[in-house]
Amino acid sequence: MPVIPDASITLELCRVALLISSKDTVMATGTAKRGALAQSAGDTMTYSTPVSLTINGERHELDVDNRTTLLDLLREHLHLTGTKKGCDHGQCGACTVHVGGQRINACLTLAVMHEGDDITTIEGLGRPGQLHPMQAAFLKHDGFQCGYCTPGQICSAVAVLEEIRAGIPSHVTEELTRPPGLTDAEIRERMSGNICRCGAYSNILEAIEEVGGINP
Repeated sequence: MPVIPDASITLELCRVALLISSKDTVMATGTAKRGALAQSAGDTMTYSTPVSLTINGERHELDVDNRTTLLDLLREHLHLTGTKKGCDHGQCGACTVHVGGQRINACLTLAVMHEGDDITTIEGLGRPGQLHPMQAAFLKHDGFQCGYCTPGQICSAVAVLEEIRAGIPSHVTEELTRPPGLTDAEIRERMSGNICRCGAYSNILEAIEEVGGINP
């Protein structure tokens, strides 16, 4: 007597076979699509960009990786190592430079974003035989110990005085209808983004006040 297959078992086997064949079809289709997308991306993606910048008065034409930060461009491509890499997260201020007269953290911005910009680093503020007044004041008041943060401190200090002279308020400016004064509180607040692990803050303050004309 012939054995009649259980209908439920037969149905279940059909379902399993269908799922397996569907899985194989989806995987094959997905793999083909990913391959096509990868090929398309490889054909059109640009990994580097030509950029032209003026740094410390000198024009530079470079072809840089789009992911290169301004800090790495200065240090690794142009060997301007006065600008320091500290935290690489914009929290210590060691990489401070001037772009268009304003201070920024060079580790937080991409080099390709500064096409045509005028950039000044610590090397451009003064020379060994002709120091910037702020550099000379830091030396006079011992505004450093290890010196690692000093380039960023000096670049920020120069910008702080310009900000106050321009009437730009800070978080501690008491009266917004009047220009901010060159006070200890204003200077400390504006320099708070520059960290000195050696703790030379009081000497840094004295140097800035001297250049600002309130502590000759």
